[in-house]
Amino acid sequence: MAASQTLQLSSLNNVEILPIQAIDIEENKIQEPAVEEFDYSQRGQWLRAAVLGANDGLVSVASLMMGVASVKNDIKAVMVAGFAGLVAGACSMAIGEFVSVCTQRDVEISQMKREKRERSLESDENDEKLPNPGQAAVASALAFAVGAVLPLLAAAFIKQPKVRMAVVFVVASVALVAFGVVGALLGGTPVVKSSARVLVGGWMAMGTTFGLTKLIGIDHGMQI
Repeated sequence: MAASQTLQLSSLNNVEILPIQAIDIEENKIQEPAVEEFDYSQRGQWLRAAVLGANDGLVSVASLMMGVASVKNDIKAVMVAGFAGLVAGACSMAIGEFVSVCTQRDVEISQMKREKRERSLESDENDEKLPNPGQAAVASALAFAVGAVLPLLAAAFIKQPKVRMAVVFVVASVALVAFGVVGALLGGTPVVKSSARVLVGGWMAMGTTFGLTKLIGIDHGMQI
């Protein structure tokens, strides 16, 4: 009898231990730290300024050069037009970004003043989190210049007009794909979709500028 009671008690103890072990395993699974995913939205402001600035510089200057080349074979006219587009575009991007970020900063400051009138001591910490208009303006201007200088370098050493336009088109297309890939990788978006969108948009801009400029130049006898 004593042996049978001992066996029953041991079996009961085993039955009670199993749920406890299962609970411990489940708790360990719950307590395991989850892998934190990177928040790509934190890169939004500087990524937008850099990618859009470089893309705008490339498309604007390449389209401008191809438009001028459609009515003039003179390389000097093409290069001067491209350089003017670089300077004007970089200044425009810097001023536009500065005004935009200043407006955003003013809105955020007004919101913080409304929400934290009684906690004025925290204003210094909040100021550090506000966007910097100067940095945004410089980043946009530099990004535009980087994109705009590519077609200028591509056309600088080619004398034949048709070959020059072809090289500008090819270099611009490759750079557009590269910008699309970089933007997709940094932003965590689909690479193919982003690159195709940037490339097709650039082609449309260059084709439209080339076609309309050539049409107007022929109608007014400007072609040389």
